[in-house]
Amino acid sequence: MILVGLTGGVATGKSTVAKMFYRCGAILIDADELAREVVKPGKPAWHTIVNTFGRQVVRPDRSLDRHVLGTMVFRNRSQLRHLERIIHPRVARPHQRLVRRIAKRKPHAVVIYEVPLLFEAGVDKRVDKILVVTADRNTQIARLKKRNGLSRTEALRRIRSQMPLAKKTQQADHVLNGTLPRPSLRKQVGQLFKSLRLLA
Repeated sequence: MILVGLTGGVATGKSTVAKMFYRCGAILIDADELAREVVKPGKPAWHTIVNTFGRQVVRPDRSLDRHVLGTMVFRNRSQLRHLERIIHPRVARPHQRLVRRIAKRKPHAVVIYEVPLLFEAGVDKRVDKILVVTADRNTQIARLKKRNGLSRTEALRRIRSQMPLAKKTQQADHVLNGTLPRPSLRKQVGQLFKSLRLLA
């Protein structure tokens, strides 16, 4: 089995690339999905977040208001790091359980683990290969404005809250340009999947 950490900057096209790998036959694990699971109402991480950031981050149905929480932490780097310290270790445990289960069932699988904060959370030490999806800053801003309804200032704040893309690509085994036309990107993903499958 080969475990590939897929990362990049915010709005560079990570999820699009992950879906393309899935269509090729890879198994996907989404760190954001695992994170949503660990912060469900009543879970230990939920209690810690509410106690740390206050009741204003809770919706009437007791779920976390990701927009309010996001606005708070992206304006304050130390609060963002604090939130990450609450969530990351709790995501690592279910991820490791999933990987063990896949390794038993499909020992030659290509597993793509999509992790926005791969380096920041230390996940780079737990994967076999690192794939970084890149995009130019203007594309990132345009996508964040359209997808998340953010202003240019808020978009830039989110981009700058992460490790610079240039630093990520320096540590990558493979780099894909997330602004390529879909057919070209699909072709590159297909070729990369074939070479990863040989390694698995």
